[in-house]
Amino acid sequence: MRAGRPSLLAVGAALLLLAGCAAGSTDLDPDAAAGPGEGTSAGSELSGEVTVFAAASLKSGFDTLAEQFEQRYPSVEVRPISYDGSSTLATQIIEGAPADVFASADEATMQRVVDAGLAASPRLFATNRLTVVVPAGDPGGVTGLADLADPERTIVLCAEAVPCGAASRALLSAVGVEPSVDSNEQNVTAVLTKVATGEADAGLVYVTDAATTDDVEAVLTEGADAVVNRYPLAALDTAASPAAAAAFVDFVLSDDGRAVLTDLGFGAP
Repeated sequence: MRAGRPSLLAVGAALLLLAGCAAGSTDLDPDAAAGPGEGTSAGSELSGEVTVFAAASLKSGFDTLAEQFEQRYPSVEVRPISYDGSSTLATQIIEGAPADVFASADEATMQRVVDAGLAASPRLFATNRLTVVVPAGDPGGVTGLADLADPERTIVLCAEAVPCGAASRALLSAVGVEPSVDSNEQNVTAVLTKVATGEADAGLVYVTDAATTDDVEAVLTEGADAVVNRYPLAALDTAASPAAAAAFVDFVLSDDGRAVLTDLGFGAP
């Protein structure tokens, strides 16, 4: 009997120790405490493909973000991103194009997708503003917004239906300039290309686009700070891989994602 008592006490102590460890195990689980994508097991378990539709002005940033996202989630593939004018992309999504994530250059265009029942909770992730750009060396002698009214110069703008076009008209209207437009382009990349190649004397693009090439020069653009585009992002309700789509959105909004966009000249939302 004397030999058995110490053994029972030892067993009881061991059971109490194990119970205490089990009770605290949730708090000590690194994956449970981590946010999306921060836990090692969460990152390794996430898999699938993500199809992203993004405004043309986001190309430099989202190409980099896609690479970094795939490094964080090796089992997830970001398919080649579709870049175009936000309104064009929204129309394609509403008409059934297979997309998992949509990033728009303005809130009004995103609202069309929300109203179609395809996205519930868009989140703002960046801002941008416009600048006048001219070919390197400024052969047309453009010094500001007023020169966009000169019919002797070749002027290109984004079409009014796309965010950069709507913002361009708002800015020009605010400063009382009626532009003499020779070409309305489907997206901001097309405007930048025409100016960079010398096909146009000037155009309005986002400051982030102007910074992507040495073939254009930015011209002081008074009033541009008052016309700011806010960029929303959403995982679509029709996403084929909902978890991967949500993780991509979270990554863009993370500190790492914001750092990439900030380096390119995008403002905080």
